[in-house]
Amino acid sequence: MSTPPPIVKKFDYHTVKQINLNGKRLYEAPDGSKTPSVTTVLSATKDMTGLNAWKKRIGKDKAQQIVTEAAGVGTAMHANLERFLLGEKRQPGNNTVHVKANAMAQQIIDKGLTNVDEVWGIEQGLYYPEMYSGTTDLCGVYKGNPSIMDFKQTNKPKKKEWVDDYYLQMAAYATAHNKVYGTNIREGHIFMCSRDLQYQQFDLWPDEFDYWADQWLDRVAEYYIKFEGA
Repeated sequence: MSTPPPIVKKFDYHTVKQINLNGKRLYEAPDGSKTPSVTTVLSATKDMTGLNAWKKRIGKDKAQQIVTEAAGVGTAMHANLERFLLGEKRQPGNNTVHVKANAMAQQIIDKGLTNVDEVWGIEQGLYYPEMYSGTTDLCGVYKGNPSIMDFKQTNKPKKKEWVDDYYLQMAAYATAHNKVYGTNIREGHIFMCSRDLQYQQFDLWPDEFDYWADQWLDRVAEYYIKFEGA
């Protein structure tokens, strides 16, 4: 895929801005509500047993090194993909992080974005009034259907049973988009590439959307009960 999909100004998207309030990172929506991000809700209600065991097994310093390196590659890959979608020149970079990120982005372009028909929003802030907010990498049309799309990098390929949070994330953004903009998005797609350039895609299809949307709202309720005293 040498040319990006067309950008279509289908919605008058609202600005959702990050703020810090009493030491918490929140999003402020146009209606004035200040709500936690999707990522915050997921992290705060996640079973950390497996992650903590991994950190203990490899050591705190090594775990931090892996997380930091992954964040650097992920940020560079996202920036590369954003430039592609905006029709801007992609920067190949001259260090190992940027060279790797560029190659990973190319896999996502060739195998994921080639199926995107329209782009409605890039790095798009979304919110569900009084409940939660966040930013999705891409809103648009995938193979003819309105969809939420996100880019992921990973050190090694993942199994579907390991990535429940991806499905919850897609359902969260779709539900927010539907609430505020009157859409009926019931699809989501995760475009992911590993450090050794193996492409994977995780798809949220309409027949399973209600299940994941319900699971997500349960996590939101759990968050407010535990942390906000709701």
